[in-house]
Parts: sequence; C-alpha cells; structure tokens
Amino acid sequence: MDERILKWLFDIKMAIDEIDSYFENEQKDFFKYRKNLMLKRAVERDLEIIGEAINRIITRDKDFETKITNARAIIGLRNQVIHAYDNISDENIWSILINHLLELKSEIDNLIVEQ
Repeated sequence: MDERILKWLFDIKMAIDEIDSYFENEQKDFFKYRKNLMLKRAVERDLEIIGEAINRIITRDKDFETKITNARAIIGLRNQVIHAYDNISDENIWSILINHLLELKSEIDNLIVEQ
C-alpha cells in the first residue's frame, strides 16, 4: 500500500479515536452535546480531517471508494462543515456519531491491518 494512503488512514483512525475520547468518561447525550460549543467544534474539526483524508485517499486510489462505506458522503460532509458552516445540523452530526462512526472505525482498522 502507498505510504501516503497508510498515513491518511492513520489520520482517520486518530480523528475517530479523538471523537471517542470526548465521550470517554460519560454517556453520549445529545442534549449535552448540543449545549457544548467547544465539543461541537472539536467533533466537527475531526470530521473535517476524516473527510479530507478520505478525499486524498480516493484521489490517489479510486479503489478505496468501494472499500470505505459512504466515502463520497463523508467527503460531502467535510465540504458542508467547511463551506456551509452556518447550515450544520446538530442532529445530523449526532446521527453520524451514533450510527456511522463505529462502522468507519472498523473499516479503517481493517484497511490498516491489510497493509
């Protein structure tokens, strides 16, 4: 595997681990998340990193588009967070955290192991 792709996979892994660490000592609670501006911005930044890394990976090797579920949607989210910041839905970000992040983490871990 290309060393740059492996580096970007590790960037994704670190960003997911950071998001997980924000909730390490407490149960995930949407209403607490919604009220905590610093937490929201930290999560959004990590999602930007994930989206940018996936974009770079796919640009370098199109095969990863099928290896990473919802790759294009993740890149789209990154673009929305960066360029349409005033239109970010707390509910949408929360749904991603609850429903999709674990699957992405598993896929990335598997891709790293396969290297």
